[in-house]
Amino acid sequence: MSDEEIHPGLADVTVTETRLSDIDGEAGELWIAGYPVGELAANATYPETVFLLLHDRLPDAEELADFEDELCSYRTLPEPCYNAVVEAAERGAGPMAALRMGAATATAVEPNDPEADALRLIARLPTITATYWRVLQGEEPIDPRLDLSHAANYLYMLTGEEPTAAQVAGLETYLTTVVDHGLNASTFTARTIVSTESELVSAITGAIGALRGDLHGGAPDLVLVMLEELMDAEDARAELEGRLEAGERLMGFGHRVYGARDPRAAVLEDAAAAFYDGDDDFFAAATEIESIATDLLAEHRPDLDLETNVEFYTAVLLHGVGIPPELFTPTFAISRVAGWSAHCLEQLEDNRLIRPRSSFVGEHDRQWTPLEKR
Repeated sequence: MSDEEIHPGLADVTVTETRLSDIDGEAGELWIAGYPVGELAANATYPETVFLLLHDRLPDAEELADFEDELCSYRTLPEPCYNAVVEAAERGAGPMAALRMGAATATAVEPNDPEADALRLIARLPTITATYWRVLQGEEPIDPRLDLSHAANYLYMLTGEEPTAAQVAGLETYLTTVVDHGLNASTFTARTIVSTESELVSAITGAIGALRGDLHGGAPDLVLVMLEELMDAEDARAELEGRLEAGERLMGFGHRVYGARDPRAAVLEDAAAAFYDGDDDFFAAATEIESIATDLLAEHRPDLDLETNVEFYTAVLLHGVGIPPELFTPTFAISRVAGWSAHCLEQLEDNRLIRPRSSFVGEHDRQWTPLEKR
């Protein structure tokens, strides 16, 4: 057996340098390309944020207009991609499986170009998701509108109705807030794939596969289920206490890298407060449930840092904006594809094949036994 130090899950192992995001888990802080996440989310549109990640600076007005036009020009799905997404919906595939299939075919008829493919994927993931959802509901897909913003167009393609300014603002804030978050599992997957000099679309497809897992993408839709159940309960505190005593996990609390409250939760809470504007019982009840839950978690799990994470207010905000809960995780991917793409391009700037080692714990010098003697 090797005496090498093992780091399960590559915990605390630094494998690369990046300019894209930085996390201080103990202080509960996150910077996106040098900007505190709260400042960026309060001011930037999603295309501005994408431009920032790709170019390491904010665009001027003319650059932004040209960049938005370029993204718009890629929104329509190529025929192989459209057919794959429609068939996935008709066969009842899950939303993340359909998104993975759509992403894998999103650039099938275009020349391999990492920078162009990044923009194509960023532009097309909303169309893939909306097309899938419409067909799954037995409705005709809606063509993208080139006169609407990235966020507004996504909402429009889901419903066929032009969204309100409040809906667009809420979704815009969400997309910017979750656009990148260090070297998480899906981002590391994307960088590993592209480090082999495979196509960027393969890397993004792999990242979507990683995000599909419950331990990474999580389940913000289950936060919504929990909130609705607690709002219907006679005594939310007693219900929460009972769940904790039964050893159940409370969805929307705790994060592997944060010993404090997830800073994205604060940003999304503010966005949700602005969206609901003090006139909705759902938001007030959700904040009360958060307060009760954090108190009880501190009491029942004092050895763990189980503060509110990004999933809690993702559920609150996206529910208000009108995103179906089944599409919460695909909507996360619609944002994060920009971070994945930027990481892939950064990896390619000075590429080295990602190839960690393992520590062998099996036997050596085993003797072969012929089949007839086993």
